[in-house]
Amino acid sequence: MDAKDLEEVLFIESSDFVTPWSRDMFFEEMRNPLAYCFVMKWESGLKPPVIGFICFRNVAEESELLKISVHPGYRHLGLSREMMKFYIDFSLEKGITTFYLEVDSSNHPAIHLYQSFCYQASGIRKKFYQGKWDALLMTKKA
Repeated sequence: MDAKDLEEVLFIESSDFVTPWSRDMFFEEMRNPLAYCFVMKWESGLKPPVIGFICFRNVAEESELLKISVHPGYRHLGLSREMMKFYIDFSLEKGITTFYLEVDSSNHPAIHLYQSFCYQASGIRKKFYQGKWDALLMTKKA
């Protein structure tokens, strides 16, 4: 991910999250030496559009998934699964042994995706999102 991708990333972000990250938050994450932000592009035309993105941090032997999202017009094609596979493979090559994430506890499709990669529920943060919705904490051991 780089600055030229941010308009498309921000559109996807605002279509998917109740509390979307701002441009500055993405810039901050892209500058963080422990963070990785990647985009997925649809290979068509001269300027392939961004159709998804993923951001995560790897620290020592642990990784935290921060964001994963697919453009609304490209959902239900298995792209989130492809990005998760890329993320896990990339992190395993870096020596990661434990993976963490949090997800809105009512986001059943996302929870199902994470469970398909052997993530297990490990806790709840009550009213974490906007003081209304619970966050489900999930963990995966390599």
